[in-house]
Parts: sequence; C-alpha cells; structure tokens
Amino acid sequence: MASVGPSAASTQPALPSGPAVFKTIPYAFILPEIGWVMYVSLTSCLISLLLLISYLLGFHRNSENWKVLDSLYHGTTAILYMSAAVLQANATINSEFGVNAPLNYQLNSAASFFAFLTTFLYILHAFSIYYQ
Repeated sequence: MASVGPSAASTQPALPSGPAVFKTIPYAFILPEIGWVMYVSLTSCLISLLLLISYLLGFHRNSENWKVLDSLYHGTTAILYMSAAVLQANATINSEFGVNAPLNYQLNSAASFFAFLTTFLYILHAFSIYYQ
C-alpha cells in the first residue's frame, strides 16, 4: 500500500553547515554555551587557587570577613556551575543520537556527572563555611 503524504525524511528541515551554523537558531548558541562552560570552570579554578594560596600564607588571620568572602564566593560559583552543568546535560541529551553517538554520549554523560558533582561540592563548601 502506498503512502499518501510525503515521507518522514523529506519533512525534516536540513541541518545547516559551514558559516550558516552561526546564523540559525538554536545552532548559533553553541559557541556561547561552550564559552560559558569554559569561563566558569577556568575562573573558578583560578580564584579557588588564589584563595587556597591566601589561606596557606595566612592572609585571613581568622577574620570573619574571610569566612563571609569564602562563603559568598563558593555560593556564587555553585550557581554558575549549576548553569554550566545544565548546559552540559542538554549537550548530553542532544548527543544521544547522531554520528559517533555512543562515544559522544558517554563523554558527555561523564562530563555532566562531574559538573553536577562539582556543583554539589561547591554548595557543600559554601554552607559548611557559613555555618562553621
């Protein structure tokens, strides 16, 4: 029996390629998403390293202001990491189907897991410093 309507393959829009990727929605958001994830992770790493060095060198001198600063920093970073983790989870869902799907899906799944784990650790640190 022949089908009356168009085939399912012909009804799907063509995916953009080349420079057209940056002119179409939602593909235009790929670079900002990657940039945001990299910005959050690198900035958090550098500021955490600076805080660690300042604690090791004794700049804090058991001041309450340092506890507030530390708690605010880790709380803010937890919010930023949560946004990056959600973007990574979205990338995981989108990589489930496509070329090299199993490998990309496994890599994105691991990245999502560790992004949410890092978010949880930042939240835990922020509250433990605040309630200390």
